[in-house]
Amino acid sequence: MRYLPLSEDDRRHMLAAIGARDIDDLFSDVPAPARLADPVDLPGHQGEIAVEQAFRGFAGRNLSPAEAPCFLGAGLYRHHVPAAVDHLIQRGEFLTAYTPYQPEVAQGTLQYLFEFQTQVALLTGMEVANASMYDGATACAEAVLMAVRLGKTRRRAIVAGGVHPHYRDVAATYGRFADIDMIAAPPSWPGTDDPAALIDAKTACVVVQNPDVFGRIHDYSDLAEACHRAGALLIVNVCEPVSLGAITPPGEMGADIVVGEGQSFGNATGFGGPTVGFFATHTRFVRQMPGRLVGQTVDADGRRGFVLTLSTREQHIRREKATSNICTNSGLCALAFTIHLTLLGEAGLRRLAALNHANAVALADRLARIPGIEVPDGAFFNELTVRLPRPAAPVVEKLAADGILAGVPASRLFAGEPGMEALLILAASELTSESDLERLAAGLREALS
Repeated sequence: MRYLPLSEDDRRHMLAAIGARDIDDLFSDVPAPARLADPVDLPGHQGEIAVEQAFRGFAGRNLSPAEAPCFLGAGLYRHHVPAAVDHLIQRGEFLTAYTPYQPEVAQGTLQYLFEFQTQVALLTGMEVANASMYDGATACAEAVLMAVRLGKTRRRAIVAGGVHPHYRDVAATYGRFADIDMIAAPPSWPGTDDPAALIDAKTACVVVQNPDVFGRIHDYSDLAEACHRAGALLIVNVCEPVSLGAITPPGEMGADIVVGEGQSFGNATGFGGPTVGFFATHTRFVRQMPGRLVGQTVDADGRRGFVLTLSTREQHIRREKATSNICTNSGLCALAFTIHLTLLGEAGLRRLAALNHANAVALADRLARIPGIEVPDGAFFNELTVRLPRPAAPVVEKLAADGILAGVPASRLFAGEPGMEALLILAASELTSESDLERLAAGLREALS
């Protein structure tokens, strides 16, 4: 009874107190197709030692990127995280007090969030950034909601084909319940889509990505002008923030809102999380920005201090005026981001970006020498998409069995979309070695022969 402390008699008394006949009454509002008809198929209970052994066995079936050549990307990227990052975030004052529910007694927390906001604003070329979001996908969805609020009567959002499909899906889910008309352009490779052609008088925003999900780099300056002429906002999503050490930031291209995933700085991939989203915009839009904003001030004695300047959520203001229901931020992950970027500095970030790009170029050169693989022209940062002479998914599975993580088949992301079966998305980073490239090339030659 360690984990199930209630007896049947306890349950009967509780149900009677609330006027329910049985436990099923508690789930009457959940549609029947969404409920399980039978219990989950799990083995019977075991002792703690046996459970630990079973889960170690499950973990042993994973192929860790730390133990194999790894070319995985498509939204999360494996980078070196300095040991100082984990050491510092595990200090008690950071690990146990990372959410400023009482900002007047959390000056250290507020200060590092202020530094995080400053770093994000500088990276993206924007004027103001919030104290972080849950992840890049929800940041993208919140940006669409914000654009619709600013657009007032405009309730259409155009999502370019190069936006990561996970981000598209999350934005579509948010949009469906907010009565937003989501227009998703189909993905295209090696060509580029033209979201400007879809803009009309009902358009509140256009959502793009740079680099896009296929790894291509874009100049969105002309698209920004087209959006602004039509009275729409341009939202630029950035999944790989290391790229901002090498390419023009979205703010300088004319973006109105810049969102993205900050996992590359200080945060391991961790089988998909936890991660940290970022959100930046212009000062004139700040009161419609979701989440929290930390500001700098002085106290009664003239000493520098930090305050939670904006927190426009439902708990703090009238519900109809709330910009989101975000109740906190990814504080600890944002701290890891801030420490890593601080250790790098501007010069270090530029060197890191250059190394990532150089290794990606070396990857492209190796792939171009393999018969049957089509490597496209065009600019990329540390990720690129190639076409194989056969479906990519079985090839990836074969190489994984041989101890090589050979990228992400586009068909896994764009299930059911035509023309995706033979496309393979590969990423390189500062951790990609010459021997990694050799093993990948040899594995692909064998798999495609």
